[in-house]
Amino acid sequence: MTQMTGGCLCGAKRFTADMPDKLHAYLCHCRMCQKASGNVSLALVNVRHADVSWNEEPDWYQSSPIARRPFCATCGTSLGFRFMEGSENMDLTVAAFDDPSVFTPDSHFGAESIHRAWLNTEGLLEQRTDDYDKLQDMWRKAGAEPPKL
Repeated sequence: MTQMTGGCLCGAKRFTADMPDKLHAYLCHCRMCQKASGNVSLALVNVRHADVSWNEEPDWYQSSPIARRPFCATCGTSLGFRFMEGSENMDLTVAAFDDPSVFTPDSHFGAESIHRAWLNTEGLLEQRTDDYDKLQDMWRKAGAEPPKL
């Protein structure tokens, strides 16, 4: 198993996860995940709950009678999903990992709610944040350096 780390935007909730050799990363399109993330889908990776350790226990939101979701109450970052009973696994949000580039989705879940126009965006204009001078200037005027890529 490989250990991977991640956490929320403000850094208050950090985790270390022992990752299985065969990763199951997927996009969930169910309405619950759409609402919880404020997005058209939620990228998740499935891990054993016992293989995740937190520097500080995340806040938990009981999003339904059968599931709850870890998050950071300080910055609002969504950190995953877990059924309350019947599963030794949980999901962590892909973007919460320090290096999300290692994950490739292998499936879609909640297909009844897929917004197909958002699945293949190849060919749309692509703008890099480090090439957007107005954004870079805003960071510097605020007395801070832009986030590192």
